[in-house]
Amino acid sequence: MTRINTYQELVEAHIRLRPLLDNRLQGDGNTGASQLILVCGGTGCHAARSQAIVTNLHDRIAEAGLEETVSASISGCFGFCEKGPVVKVFPDDVFYVEVTPEDAADIIDDHIVGGQVVERLLYREPQSDTTVMTQHEMGFYKKQQRIALRNCGVINPEDIREYIAHEGYLGLGKALAEMTPEEVIEEIKRSGLRGRGGGGFLTGLKWELASRYAADEKFIICNADEGDPGAFMDRAIMEGDAHAVLEGMAIAGYAVGANMGYIYIRAEYPLAIHRLEIAMREALEWGFIGKNILGSGFDFDVEIKFGAGAFVCGEETALIHSIEGERGEPTNKPPYPAQSGLWGKPTVINNVETLANIARITLLGGDWYGQFGTELSKGTKVFALAGQINNVGLVEVPMGIPLREIIYDIGGGLRDGAEFKAVQTGGPSGGCIPAAFLDTRIDYESLKEIGSMMGSGGMIVMSDATCMVNIAKFYLEFTVEESCGRCTPCRIGNKRMLEILERVTDGRGTERDLDELKDLSQIIMDTSLCGLGQTAPNPVISTMQYFWDEYEAHVNDKRCPAGTCANLIRYLIDEVACKGCTACARVCPVNAITGKVKELHIIDQNTCIKCGVCMEKCRFGAISRN
Repeated sequence: MTRINTYQELVEAHIRLRPLLDNRLQGDGNTGASQLILVCGGTGCHAARSQAIVTNLHDRIAEAGLEETVSASISGCFGFCEKGPVVKVFPDDVFYVEVTPEDAADIIDDHIVGGQVVERLLYREPQSDTTVMTQHEMGFYKKQQRIALRNCGVINPEDIREYIAHEGYLGLGKALAEMTPEEVIEEIKRSGLRGRGGGGFLTGLKWELASRYAADEKFIICNADEGDPGAFMDRAIMEGDAHAVLEGMAIAGYAVGANMGYIYIRAEYPLAIHRLEIAMREALEWGFIGKNILGSGFDFDVEIKFGAGAFVCGEETALIHSIEGERGEPTNKPPYPAQSGLWGKPTVINNVETLANIARITLLGGDWYGQFGTELSKGTKVFALAGQINNVGLVEVPMGIPLREIIYDIGGGLRDGAEFKAVQTGGPSGGCIPAAFLDTRIDYESLKEIGSMMGSGGMIVMSDATCMVNIAKFYLEFTVEESCGRCTPCRIGNKRMLEILERVTDGRGTERDLDELKDLSQIIMDTSLCGLGQTAPNPVISTMQYFWDEYEAHVNDKRCPAGTCANLIRYLIDEVACKGCTACARVCPVNAITGKVKELHIIDQNTCIKCGVCMEKCRFGAISRN
């Protein structure tokens, strides 16, 4: 490896490396391998032994004497987590799902050598039950527009040459060689890119504010402290395309006059940290971070700072205090970090997804990025689609796409044909959106209008078997556990709300409890210190607004309509259907069922522990759950 010292050398390196990748992807056997097998190396697939798949592929390739024409390597997350580990064969574009290490032999022997696709490893669309062979034919990918995820599942994240071959660091090179810092900021402003960490503040405006303040030091912080339940967008980007994050940080540093960057990442992301460390080492060796980058005179260093997984450290002032070695607590604003942030110096904080967009915007222009999305919400957004959905995984879609298309066209609908009930967006700070709003277009303003928010991108789909009161309690449990405790409304108010919800789901709630929930929600929103506390009541407010009947059923009827709150479940025996076979009484672990042979049996509700074994064992369908 030779350090790249100028923008021109970088362009030449890209031209030199690009054909190597193109030849593999397009099947040109004249240079390099004619067939490439990529294996998903994201956390989920890694846990499912994807590295063993790569090892077995290498062994089988060697046994077949195909080293000169076939290669196999790890890649970043393809996004289709529900069906991992995923293996893709180029140039055929064949997409295999749920692959095991033992399947490597068939992929090489049948597909590579024999020219026959391994049918049993192909994906079947959940709604039509049709087999799909290629990625571009799959409903999961058809409506996606991948910009932040552009390299995930395309390149080997542990080889900088493949990043450069995919126009990596050309955005940084262009900025340093052809643009002033002010021009870079204007391009970001023109793009309309808004912060993807939850707040949605205009990125270019944040940079401009930081650039205006004179200081002997300025800092760039990458917020990789992804803490929302069910969210894994940033983790996947760092695991699959860490160089994009480093390049975005370096461009930000050049634009605002910062020479030091910190990546604040939770320590329980070991694979992301590993890939970041590899990328940082490679970027330093090749000259993309460090001193005199590309001969421009611009210096920029990067350091990783580990967080302990505190949710509140996703708030920018709490994050800053954590890096400084202090307790991770938020402080009042102003001053904002752009004026006085890390160690009192002007600081720009962007999350991983935001930074992953920067290089493409700098290289291709703000107008190019602005063609995607809506007037006020430009570009694309990555969502972690989870819950009771067929196609769990990462999706990147243009802003403005209707919720219905994400859930049914991309997500493949709900599992087992279940009926859609709600979707939670924005994590603990967001709201639950009912079926009436399925045609709502996903952008910052539209979600806010219906009582939710974009957040960092969590999207949890729920079926009619979900209790919305219990969902509100789940998010309050999380918020109470993660509160830093600095301000009384969040520390005490959310605890009181949780206690009320516990009473309601236990069957001890009253009408007065519901009135207090409403009052407390408003007080906490109005008086909490930081954005996390101010938005904590959102799950309660939205579920009370759209699912009020469920709250009333819990309080007035002592009944959970979804049948999930254990203390409100009742197992009843139908007097007509019961045959008196005694099977239910014999399997009851607490002897709650009494009755003689060929006579009606009765369940003592005070003794019953709601295990449901009796209903499972009844051959006549005489037992129901209410």
